[in-house]
Amino acid sequence: MSKVTSSTLIKFKQEGRKFTALTAYDASFAGAFDQEGIDVLLVGDSLGMVLQGHSDTLPVTVEDIAYHTRCVHRGIERALLIADMPFMSYATAEQTMINATKLMQAGANMVKLEGGEWLLESVKMLTQRGIPVCAHLGLTPQSVHVFGGFKVQGRDADNAQRIINDAKALEAAGAQLLVVECIPAALARTISETLTIPVIGIGAGKDTDGQILVMHDVLGISSGYIPRFSKNYLKQTGEIRGAVKAYIEEVVEGRFPAEEHTFN
Repeated sequence: MSKVTSSTLIKFKQEGRKFTALTAYDASFAGAFDQEGIDVLLVGDSLGMVLQGHSDTLPVTVEDIAYHTRCVHRGIERALLIADMPFMSYATAEQTMINATKLMQAGANMVKLEGGEWLLESVKMLTQRGIPVCAHLGLTPQSVHVFGGFKVQGRDADNAQRIINDAKALEAAGAQLLVVECIPAALARTISETLTIPVIGIGAGKDTDGQILVMHDVLGISSGYIPRFSKNYLKQTGEIRGAVKAYIEEVVEGRFPAEEHTFN
């Protein structure tokens, strides 16, 4: 069982093969997901909401992410492991390098940063120093108060073009992956077709190179708000490993996300 790397995902993109990602926060769930064939695991700052009970991701610390990254790292063999850089952990160049180093030393294979053009120098700095970067555009949850809530982004022409320009610039700066969240399907398709690097969608239609969901949504155990773009696979299958298998199959076969999970 060969280790998934960024090169693996680029090959998948070139071959037109869809790949799958889930969030994970501990060794047991991560191990189960890994064994069922999930390609990418993300220790997301979503843990602030699904584990800690906050209303958004802002209270999450680098120490929180590092702890859960160490746990997930111990449970997996194959999947590429990405760790979120939490709110205000990469506001300056010095902060970015110190905190990204902590997460890589905790076992991450890559770090994820939310934002566009303002991140270019940080992306260059990290990649030049051996720290791979996954960028994140569209609805960036750490900016929820700027957006005025968890709202679909890129619906008008100007904002759509800004997201496309940011995606191109981040790729040129050295980003090896891109997550696009809560954007219209047509925009996500344009970005995926434009970039050489793989694009992972969440609430972005079925035409991205890969898909990611929060594990609590896949298992139907999220409390409070359930995103429109998610799907309860545990309800469909009745057991956890079966839920993961069904998710993988539906993504690879192009059946998820369906129209009801998509913004137009």
